[in-house]
Amino acid sequence: MSKSTIRKKVKSAMKKKAKSAIKNKGKSAAKSSVKSAARSRVKSSAAGRAGSAAKKKPRSAVKRKAAAPVKTKSALRFEIDGKACKARAGQTILDAARDNGIYIPVLCFYKGMKPAGICRMCTVKVGGRNMAACTTPVAEGMIIENAIPELEDMRKAMVEMLFVEGNHMCPTCEKSGNCDLQALGYRYQLLAPRFPYMFPQRNIDATYSKIMIDNNRCVQCRRCVRGITTKDGRNIFAMTKRSGKSTIVADRELEAKMPDDLARKAMDQCPVGAILKKEVGFAVPIGKRKYDAKPIGSEIHN
Repeated sequence: MSKSTIRKKVKSAMKKKAKSAIKNKGKSAAKSSVKSAARSRVKSSAAGRAGSAAKKKPRSAVKRKAAAPVKTKSALRFEIDGKACKARAGQTILDAARDNGIYIPVLCFYKGMKPAGICRMCTVKVGGRNMAACTTPVAEGMIIENAIPELEDMRKAMVEMLFVEGNHMCPTCEKSGNCDLQALGYRYQLLAPRFPYMFPQRNIDATYSKIMIDNNRCVQCRRCVRGITTKDGRNIFAMTKRSGKSTIVADRELEAKMPDDLARKAMDQCPVGAILKKEVGFAVPIGKRKYDAKPIGSEIHN
């Protein structure tokens, strides 16, 4: 091989080495630039987060505004027969009327018992519509009519109907003087009823252990059904049959186990003389009973 060819080969080899070195330098520079750019991005994002964190206050440092207290009215304002009255929220018309010294007659209602609106003696007019006062809650600005001729005549008619459809012999009744129906008859000055007497044939059941049930006097208010229960909540009394043939009966097993105070409560809770406790007759003499001295409703009127 001649010297000239050797020199040519050496030169070409040196050129190749130089080119590869330039390429490697470019790649390393590109990599370093990418890395530096990534580092700068990381630094900028970290700086941004730090700035936003500095702007935001921690939750514990943020002062929360206290919730505004709910404004509740101390009393609802309403009217009964033009008299300005006040009531608590959720109070029925009947309870509110009593608190304001206004009497509304009742038969099925009994204090401490959930109202049922059965007898409709407590019917009043609210905005021109008939409503049961024992179940209707008072509303702000309500205007109620109670002792108006239309309603008073309706109540009197209801009392008359209860008298003529049963067999009520007041002079011989153990409940005379303590009877709500009798007291309402006196209040509405019943003399001769406008309806004919029906004289129905109804049973007197004296076969129970502690009580006697006289269905001649029952007005089907269901006070006994709703209010007289055992300690575990079982009903002692119930209604049997339907419509005009409905009568009150008692569970004989539960009635036999009924304590004396509960039997007395059943008698006192009945608005008439339909339930009587045995072996207790005229313990309080006539003339000294509940309605002998004062008429019904007198304890409510101011």
